[in-house]
Amino acid sequence: MVYKFRLLSDEVDDFRRDIEIDSDATFFELHKAILESVNYPDDQMTSFFICNDQWIKEVEITREDMGSMSEDENYIMAETVIGDLVEDEKQKLMYVFDPLADRVFYMELSKIEFGKDIDAAVCTRSVGDAPAQTLDFEEIMSKSPAVAANDEFSEDFYGSDEYNDDDIDPEGFDMGNISDISSIDDLY
Repeated sequence: MVYKFRLLSDEVDDFRRDIEIDSDATFFELHKAILESVNYPDDQMTSFFICNDQWIKEVEITREDMGSMSEDENYIMAETVIGDLVEDEKQKLMYVFDPLADRVFYMELSKIEFGKDIDAAVCTRSVGDAPAQTLDFEEIMSKSPAVAANDEFSEDFYGSDEYNDDDIDPEGFDMGNISDISSIDDLY
């Protein structure tokens, strides 16, 4: 079977990629096809997420084995066949291409072609420019309204670093005998 995935970005309105790949290919092969279609270098810890219909992340497929202590099964891109986790048209996925800023491509399995096989993934439609792969955090922070608002406060806004021991009321910190407390309700 051949799967046709559509990729969209919430950052660039006119961005779209359609990628066809065999259902027996691995998520790593899909990862490589995505990177090639957007001209990104392969230097980030990317991952896929299988999502429900409301785009809630359910299953993660990571680039490398992260050694999770979770009871959930760990899926690695190079070891996981796409058709094992994606079976239905309209299935939603996310491809995290900038893990530090949690930026993603939204993906949907738009079509399944039965009785057809292809050897390698191919981008069949490329519309618009992809967003930058990573963001410059210093630039973002300098333009952030929250950061600009904090600039109006002086260094003394949070008080002085100096304090006087006489200003501390030791009785104000007395909690009694902590061993007498049997539950959190006893504190109130």
